[in-house]
Amino acid sequence: MDIAALSTSLSQGKIMSQVNISLSKMGMDMVKQQGQALDQLIQSASLETSVNPHIGANIDIRL
Repeated sequence: MDIAALSTSLSQGKIMSQVNISLSKMGMDMVKQQGQALDQLIQSASLETSVNPHIGANIDIRL
């Protein structure tokens, strides 16, 4: 194997590794944002029940 081909192969491997790392970071950031949104949703739901504790306590069912 000649030096040029080896250098090209190593360079491509390095680039592929960098792309994989970048995609992984983007995925982790997206999951983090979704987790924060879910946390806010849960907090807003618990805030609503503390303000209006009677809501959702009774269910009317007719057969």
